[in-house]
Amino acid sequence: MPKKKLMMTNLTMTNNAFEDKVNEDIDQTKQDLATLGDDGVTGFNRIFEQLADNAKETATLAVQTLNQSVGQGLSQYEAKVQEVADRIPGSFAKKAAAYPWVTVTVSLAAGLLIGLLIKPGRQSLG
Repeated sequence: MPKKKLMMTNLTMTNNAFEDKVNEDIDQTKQDLATLGDDGVTGFNRIFEQLADNAKETATLAVQTLNQSVGQGLSQYEAKVQEVADRIPGSFAKKAAAYPWVTVTVSLAAGLLIGLLIKPGRQSLG
């Protein structure tokens, strides 16, 4: 084989090998990107799930704290109402304990009545 033809054959083989190598590298890069993308999505999902779990725990803790505070407040209110009811003669304490919503309604009505008696009516601005 002449030298020129041998160089062309080597060059063609070199080009083919180079193209094959480039194609292999492109395929490998595609696989790496797909793997990286899957890992990225998986990592994102893990972070999202962790944040969601943290939010659930925080909300649960807040609700528990609120329930405790409301429960304590209601217990104190109930104790005060019972104390006042015990001071009133007759069986009012037993009735107040049996029908607490009636007691609260009567207390509100009495408060409004006292408020109207103590504060004179306001004059209109117009």
